[in-house]
Amino acid sequence: MKIGAVQFEPLFGEVDKNLGLARSLIMKSDADLLVLPELFNTGYVFTSKEEAISLSEEIPHGKTTRMLCDVAKKEGIFIAGGIAEKSGNRIFNSAVLVSPDGYIGRYRKVHLFLEEKLWFDPGDEGFRVYDTGVCKVGIMICFDWFFPESMRVLSLMGADIICHPANLVMPFCQDAMKTRCLENHVFAITANRTGTESREGKSLHFTGGSQITGPDGGVLCRAGEDSEETGVAEIDVKAARDKKVNFYNNLFADRRPGCYGELVVKSL
Repeated sequence: MKIGAVQFEPLFGEVDKNLGLARSLIMKSDADLLVLPELFNTGYVFTSKEEAISLSEEIPHGKTTRMLCDVAKKEGIFIAGGIAEKSGNRIFNSAVLVSPDGYIGRYRKVHLFLEEKLWFDPGDEGFRVYDTGVCKVGIMICFDWFFPESMRVLSLMGADIICHPANLVMPFCQDAMKTRCLENHVFAITANRTGTESREGKSLHFTGGSQITGPDGGVLCRAGEDSEETGVAEIDVKAARDKKVNFYNNLFADRRPGCYGELVVKSL
């Protein structure tokens, strides 16, 4: 199958323009599975809780999820993308996964970054893996990469491909994803945004470099730092299902959970 990452510069608060551009870029691709950046429909630098609420949408009934479902049906593809989700009186930094047959599911970001902690509620549904019939897809969002447990849990749940919508501002993720994929022997699609967003004295520069990484840690495709593009790589999904390192070692069979107690019982 062909998998891809869509990279562009969302305009803050210009939801209709962002959806139109995303739709155009999706329709130019021949991928079977595409990933859009984190908060691709709204932009990232919020200045108040009220502003974040005003730009959030219900899932799956909001206009963004409905647009993604529509284009997925027309193009016959699977799409994952990040949006601000409204759920009652709470909002989440979320991502949706849709298919040619409609909405599949969502993920609410577990590890919030910087001022996200002021605007969003932490994810309350944990990590999930979705069987598309062609492959098993897990989702994490941006800063989740910093925590090895994120990809480990998704991989142990059977994910072949990790969809990774992102708004990266630090320079480490692309290189770190090589290790994340190698240690779990999975594919990952990191879809980052570009540009600089400055609002009310706050400014963040996003690093681009959207990347598709293979189970051996190899980079299959990488975008430029500031380009608008869709990178696509052809993969054999079965490569993610072989966890053997050599004749004697298997990444998952050799795990010793009884020795890892501190991972779950110790916190600051």
